[in-house]
Amino acid sequence: MSDTETPVEFDLFLQGTVFLDIIFTGLSSLPANGQEVWAQGMGSSPGGIANLAIAASRLGLHTSLAAAFGDDLYGDFCWQTLADQEGVDLSRSRRFEHWHSPVTVSMAIEGDRTMVTHGHQAPLSADEVVGSPPRSRVVLLDLGPGQPGTEQAWVQAAVAGGALVFADVGWDGTGTWPEEVLEELEGCHAFLPNAVEAMAYTRTDTPRDALYALADVVPLAVVTNGMNGSMAIDTSTGEEAEVPALRVPAIDTTGAGDVFAAGMIRGTLSGWSLADRLAFASVCSALAVQQFGGSLAAPGLGDILDWWHGVKADHTDAAYQVSIRRRYAFLDELAPTGPVAARRRAAATIARLADLGNHA
Repeated sequence: MSDTETPVEFDLFLQGTVFLDIIFTGLSSLPANGQEVWAQGMGSSPGGIANLAIAASRLGLHTSLAAAFGDDLYGDFCWQTLADQEGVDLSRSRRFEHWHSPVTVSMAIEGDRTMVTHGHQAPLSADEVVGSPPRSRVVLLDLGPGQPGTEQAWVQAAVAGGALVFADVGWDGTGTWPEEVLEELEGCHAFLPNAVEAMAYTRTDTPRDALYALADVVPLAVVTNGMNGSMAIDTSTGEEAEVPALRVPAIDTTGAGDVFAAGMIRGTLSGWSLADRLAFASVCSALAVQQFGGSLAAPGLGDILDWWHGVKADHTDAAYQVSIRRRYAFLDELAPTGPVAARRRAAATIARLADLGNHA
């Protein structure tokens, strides 16, 4: 049986690093040298590539993850959360003895965050961990300086099996933003940078000019721009769209980009229009940033439907509300693939909003 005749096993296949995220919330400020600051809340959750894996699984995508896990308690916690609580397939992940799980401490302050990370290089390369990838509809790839990119054997095997490659890119701490990174987009279906990254890599001055430059490289170019919303061009369908951001109080932006990407992948696999895909991804990230907790703040289908029912119940004729009802009318056709209760946020390990006096 050829690769293209092999049954598709997963909607989404991911490879990357899983971190244990320890998140402090409700901080009034960062501590000065020698100062101790008490946080009003804290919690732990799997981070890194786990942000996207959990977000996708909660949106009903059958998701598989290949990653290295330590044999310590941190590794136990991340493995159990992903596999048992969130239903992410870990059949191609590996546990390694005496390998310390990567850890990130994140401090959420006034809607933004600052982080400190400790970790060691994984014992095996991505190709060695993955081996022969399962046939999947989509794979996601992190690009950027120092990343192995599309030349990895597992990526080429996934593409040969018919997978669409969605590419993301991380922040370039060196400030060089090498244009060679864009050469890695050859063979990719989609690229989803934020506005700063898109302008830096394309050497353009506006997010829209960056979008046009990227649309010459990949079929689906998407540029996110924070409170200014998102825009995209899909040359495979001939669509161009722009969707404003929802007006929400952002408390913790950890993993918001991953949640947005999961929404775009879900919408693309569902065959939605480009405008609906952007709108769906936007509401996914908007619901996430209103909660503390990184990956565990990602909304499920039940959370999204709850939000939509609340929007429809608001019959005010203010222009903004009318616009929201019109823009998200497509959600009436969104049917969960399983019990709605199984696709909601899990019980948070982070303090409830009511525990934080300034957000009560």
